[in-house]
Amino acid sequence: MQRSADETAEGLAKSFARGEDGSLEAVYRQYGHLVYTMCRRTLDESRASDVTQEVFISAWKGHQRFDPAKGTLAGWLVTITKNRIIDNIRAAKRHSERRSGTDLADIPTEAGIEQIAERMLISETLRRLPEATRRVIEMHYFDGSTHSQIAEDTSLPIGTVKSTIHRGLAKIRDQLESAYE
Repeated sequence: MQRSADETAEGLAKSFARGEDGSLEAVYRQYGHLVYTMCRRTLDESRASDVTQEVFISAWKGHQRFDPAKGTLAGWLVTITKNRIIDNIRAAKRHSERRSGTDLADIPTEAGIEQIAERMLISETLRRLPEATRRVIEMHYFDGSTHSQIAEDTSLPIGTVKSTIHRGLAKIRDQLESAYE
């Protein structure tokens, strides 16, 4: 079942790259929450909504530059989002510098935005992993369970637990590398 979800995401990416009718709406339905959440973690609600809209307008205008063979649509959108957030924050800093007495401490840094982008991309990649793989990775990295504990809790052989973690991490790494090429 997960394989068909991957195939669906791949098909959506290809139709978007070709500029097919309805693909922008489908991409927004699929990734709008990811983009908005990333914006909202660094911007106020109003600006987050505006930047989310800017991201999808930019993506649509530049859809021919997206190459599904080089990376995922989620990774490409996260990169656009990161750049739009940085542009928005730079503009806010320029504006606030013109006004005296404005505190710039609450404005996130580019490094902070980069970190948020990576977290969002990892989260999106984890969400797309098969349920069993995601659960084993979560048990190991988030719950702190050892390989032996996971094997016992899931009734999987320890070798399967190790290989599942290895394959899942490889997929996450591939997603991150493709997003930052």
